[in-house]
Amino acid sequence: MDHVSPKKHLGQHFLADPNIARRIVESLRLPDGVTEVLEIGPGMGVLTGDLLKHPEYRTTVVEIDRESVEYLGRNFPALEGRILSADFLKQDLSKLFPEQPLAIIGNFPYNISSQIFFQVLAHRQQVREVVGMIQKEVADRLAEPPGSKTYGILSVLLQAFYTVEMLFTVPPHVFIPPPKVQSAVVRLTRNATEHLGCDEKLFFQVVKQAFQTRRKTLRNALKPFGMGAEATTNPVFEKRAEQLSVADFVELTKHVEQHRVIAPPSVNNAKSRREKNVVDETEEE
Repeated sequence: MDHVSPKKHLGQHFLADPNIARRIVESLRLPDGVTEVLEIGPGMGVLTGDLLKHPEYRTTVVEIDRESVEYLGRNFPALEGRILSADFLKQDLSKLFPEQPLAIIGNFPYNISSQIFFQVLAHRQQVREVVGMIQKEVADRLAEPPGSKTYGILSVLLQAFYTVEMLFTVPPHVFIPPPKVQSAVVRLTRNATEHLGCDEKLFFQVVKQAFQTRRKTLRNALKPFGMGAEATTNPVFEKRAEQLSVADFVELTKHVEQHRVIAPPSVNNAKSRREKNVVDETEEE
């Protein structure tokens, strides 16, 4: 029987419920002008089949697993020339889809779901919509408002540029193999913000530095920027990162830009290539 074996090291949990697959695909809204749809990690194509039922979509899939790539080639001839055997995290979407707005969809591999969203942020001017299935705990974090214990770096960065919606939850038993956690489907829709009105590279740095030591007040968390005591007398510096909205972080960034001495080394030496891409990309705007 023609099938693909899910691979643990790739974080693969294949969706086996066609009704849920259809519901995920139907969650795409495709903003005006968007026809390009990129599916990440199609596996055995349970979402792909429903995407191909929409002739108005120009569907491309990107898959790192060679076995899945061969399976898709055999079973979905309509995808000829539009199956990318590649790592999504290493792709320059502006070169794959030159001057084309884009929607992204997928049952995202759980071991790289956060990195996928950093890649989306790096291409935020091009990616207009995302519908993705991820771990529920990650989905909760993305959609949380300020004040929540799970409100964090990705919450702020994504909400700065996207409207984030938790759509529905998905139980483990509809996957092969079943994951040990609940899953959820989220939708990100690009908002009207073209520019935050501050140094966006610095905005990313401030947000990341503030949450690296989230239990500290901002006065202590932002010490690596080298601001003097007189520059941190504003009451906002008595707060913790989780208490600030996107707008608050924008104003904080303007303040840091005016008074900083150095950039925090923990951000300059970014551990994650995806996070570095987000910072580097803002320099080009």
